[in-house]
Amino acid sequence: MGLTVRAKPFTFVSHVLGVIAAIMVLIWCIHFRGGLAFSSTNKNLIFNIHPVLMLIGFIILGGEAIISYKALPWRKEVKKKIHLVLHAIALVLGIIGIYAAFKFHNESGIANLYSLHSWIGIGVICLYGIQWIFGFVVFFYPGGSTTVRADSLPWHALFGMFVYVLALCTAALGFLEKLTFLENAGIDKYGSEAFLVNFTAIVTVLYGTFVILSAVSPHEAVDDFSYAAI
Repeated sequence: MGLTVRAKPFTFVSHVLGVIAAIMVLIWCIHFRGGLAFSSTNKNLIFNIHPVLMLIGFIILGGEAIISYKALPWRKEVKKKIHLVLHAIALVLGIIGIYAAFKFHNESGIANLYSLHSWIGIGVICLYGIQWIFGFVVFFYPGGSTTVRADSLPWHALFGMFVYVLALCTAALGFLEKLTFLENAGIDKYGSEAFLVNFTAIVTVLYGTFVILSAVSPHEAVDDFSYAAI
């Protein structure tokens, strides 16, 4: 007899890891890196907006949007709206986070889009936007036919998971890149900040792992996950 693990424990763990990751990135950017600012003579404060918004806004809220169908006890139509809104907020905050990185580079005289992290990151935000627009048009407004929605749903879910995994990989690359720069600039390779950055990256990857496990695990009860236009 096979052992079936329901989604509920995975969603619970993902919520906890999301809170921990958010706290850790805020401690890093505020306590160790000096705070956040869109305009400052200390250009590093501008950059600090980038990891905060990309992690809390893009990765964590994006993950919560993915597991909203499994984590929330409400009707399907309510969960569908929450799914849409959370993804929209994640996308907007991700765009602002990328803007902050460009602003930091431009005001600091640093070249843009020279690293693998930045290349994949631009690709991810574009794919995320395409995925959101497709989902809105097909499943929300104006909404496709029943056949179109039924045929599109598996691909929509699969592509969404693919984009989210890419986002997690991009985040891990970003932590590695920034920590490498900081270590080259003189921070202790075995100091508290270095350990904090590495552990934040690990918690982020674990959060994404539990989001994916939650998304692919069966719900507690039989649920109709078919889509209907609002």
